[in-house]
Amino acid sequence: MNDPKEARLAAVLDVSRETFDRLNAYEALLKKWNPAINLVSAPTLAQVWERHFLDSAQVFALAMPRAGHWVDLGSGGGFPGLVIAAIAAELAPDLTVTLVESDRRKSAFLATVSRDLGLNTQVIAKRIEEVEPLGADFLSARALASLDALLGFAERHLRPSGTAFFPKGAKWRDELAEARKSWSISLKTHPSMTDPEAAILEITGVQRV
Repeated sequence: MNDPKEARLAAVLDVSRETFDRLNAYEALLKKWNPAINLVSAPTLAQVWERHFLDSAQVFALAMPRAGHWVDLGSGGGFPGLVIAAIAAELAPDLTVTLVESDRRKSAFLATVSRDLGLNTQVIAKRIEEVEPLGADFLSARALASLDALLGFAERHLRPSGTAFFPKGAKWRDELAEARKSWSISLKTHPSMTDPEAAILEITGVQRV
């Protein structure tokens, strides 16, 4: 594979040319819409594949879902949920992805990309706490809220047998210590492929203390 950005992703997931074409189309739409609605910060726009696509793809690689319901909270520009849906179109066609984004302009972007790429998604343009419990098998949220707040969302939207995947930055240990004051969880931590100080928290068994 000649394209370095695609080669990096290919090292994480074995996907076809069709999936890379979907992601390239996604990148083009992101660059088209970003000046108007600020989907991602301008400095990261030139690094979409590393900072956003690969960062999202590693979450899919940890879960490796075959079917079920994936819910992405506060989807924003679509990370990780829309990338997961783009990959699932090939690797997990029986997976449905729900994207929850209260900002109407961003939810319109998510719907547009989903339609243009032919993805199996539902976009809900409401605040997370206003959405009826979604019964997710898999739950994700990136750069949305503290872990304590995310666990509150997980309690509402994750089914008892489900798994949450929360990418967290350098202060994830501090967030975890604070969250454990209010929550009992089963936890696995995975190093991030895109940031040596970050981690992806894999969480099950969410219960209030």
